[in-house]
Amino acid sequence: MRFDLQTPLPGASFGGILSLPGAAGAAAFVAAAEADPGAMARMLADCHGVLLVRGMGAMAAAPDLLLRLSRVFGPEVENYRETGMAPNMIHPEVPEIFVVSNTPPVSRPPPKRPDPPLTADGQLPVQFPHRRGWHTDQSYRRPPPDVSLFLAVVPVPQGQGQTLFADGIAAYAALPPDLKARVEGLEGLHVSSTAKRGRDAVLAGEAPKPLTPQQAPQRQPVVRAHPVTGEKALYLCEYGQMDWVDGPFIGLEPGPDGEGGRLLHAIMSHLTQRQFVYVHEWTAGDLVIWDNRCTVHAATWFEADRLERVMWRTTVSGNPGAVYAGEGKSWLAA
Repeated sequence: MRFDLQTPLPGASFGGILSLPGAAGAAAFVAAAEADPGAMARMLADCHGVLLVRGMGAMAAAPDLLLRLSRVFGPEVENYRETGMAPNMIHPEVPEIFVVSNTPPVSRPPPKRPDPPLTADGQLPVQFPHRRGWHTDQSYRRPPPDVSLFLAVVPVPQGQGQTLFADGIAAYAALPPDLKARVEGLEGLHVSSTAKRGRDAVLAGEAPKPLTPQQAPQRQPVVRAHPVTGEKALYLCEYGQMDWVDGPFIGLEPGPDGEGGRLLHAIMSHLTQRQFVYVHEWTAGDLVIWDNRCTVHAATWFEADRLERVMWRTTVSGNPGAVYAGEGKSWLAA
């Protein structure tokens, strides 16, 4: 079966909508993807790391379909019971599914609403620092993961609860020459947001948490070559997932007021300009597949006091690129 790929995503300059003409339902889509896994990986790479598949609502009743599709994108789907995730955030029957929800037992609140909530021209804020929370999944691990799949089981109404994606390949290509020269060969220092080493924690004077060797900050290249296409992409996060005690960059003055902090602000502001961003408005059954090696994303606010939201995520690893060849998993005990 041949997939239909429509590019780019609506209102964006990258990404694509993937469908299977003549076949209805999640089971048929997954079976076709399993029949040609190389094609799926190539389409994701060719679309600069974001694919949208609609009509996958049947996965909510058959979560194994989500797990099977995840395996198409890499040899390893994370089992969250084995990697230290809080038990209330793990799907009770399928431990490879991470549940993102404001309902019990997860009870995870949404991000804060930007202040002001709209830009001067009345649009949803996307650019850092007006929009906060830009990151790539689990960048505080080495090797970091490849691909994430995110299913809307119970989304909130459109107009809130969006997910934003930024194209790290296009943003790298468009860097001004002086900024491009500064990031070549540069390494960022990434750490979990729970370590109290983020910018806000440092500015608030909070003491960093003692860390085990498995929680230690990890160095990551700011410019990554994609292992499928060879294209270079910006790879970094903003305030929460970078180490602002000894970083955010190796070899530059650390801390919120240092040279490294000023450089991160410039890079993130560039990366999240509107021309590099796709805003996804969720409907039930939407499945978005994104490549953490070449995109960053951010969640948005919704009215959690009156709305319920349930989303499922899987995380796929196995092809981080040559720079990580032969490495063990930093987050697991040797």
